[in-house]
Amino acid sequence: VDKRYHKVAGAWDSEEHISQATQILTGMIKEIEKKFPNWSKEQQLKGGISAYNAGTGNVQTYANMDGGTTGNDYANDVVARAQYLKKHGY
Repeated sequence: VDKRYHKVAGAWDSEEHISQATQILTGMIKEIEKKFPNWSKEQQLKGGISAYNAGTGNVQTYANMDGGTTGNDYANDVVARAQYLKKHGY
């Protein structure tokens, strides 16, 4: 949770903090679902992840959704990390 934009709840690894981050992410996914109703659920998820990092206004197209995010690759990086962790039993 970025303290520049949100009042951080709990310690970085606390249940309270993780719950806060989850609420922010699910809110972003819902906004992307409204903004891009014709995108697949996977595309909307990636759009929500990108919006979590850079805001919903930054997500304009699926092809360039990560433009302006951290490293210009935020959603792709998060998805790749999640796939790696799942593959390795986490």
